[in-house]
Amino acid sequence: MTIALEHPVGTTDPITLVSTEVTGRLARRITTDHPEISETTARRIVGQAAAFIAASGQQPGQSLAPSKLVDYGWHAFILHTVDYAAFCQRVAGGFVHHVPTDEDDETPGAAQATRERTLAAITAAGYTVDEELWPDLAECSQCHAGCTDSPNSGKK
Repeated sequence: MTIALEHPVGTTDPITLVSTEVTGRLARRITTDHPEISETTARRIVGQAAAFIAASGQQPGQSLAPSKLVDYGWHAFILHTVDYAAFCQRVAGGFVHHVPTDEDDETPGAAQATRERTLAAITAAGYTVDEELWPDLAECSQCHAGCTDSPNSGKK
């Protein structure tokens, strides 16, 4: 008899989604681009970027956004296109596009609502949230599911 143990929601360390080799490459890119970030923190950033990407694939039509620190990890991952495309396919079911947000949108509370929605999506996907890496939001989002400026929307 086989017993399947389920992970409680929000308890899987998202760094386990990324191979040790790719994690090392991405952490080196982060520390090269941002020398003020330690190797240990860079690895934490890679894990949270992985969780963000994974959650993005499970939340079609919802606008999610990384924190500024997690965005460093996302940018590093995107630069490694082969690894990034394969990762997106494996964990999100398809490519997760990077779409800058409209800098003119200053709706009161919008950033906080997006942050809360993003962290809830990561937790719902079963990954731990490293709260220290999510104090704010970056100026970009994933919106591969049909937003007006998404590559899949048919508009440019």
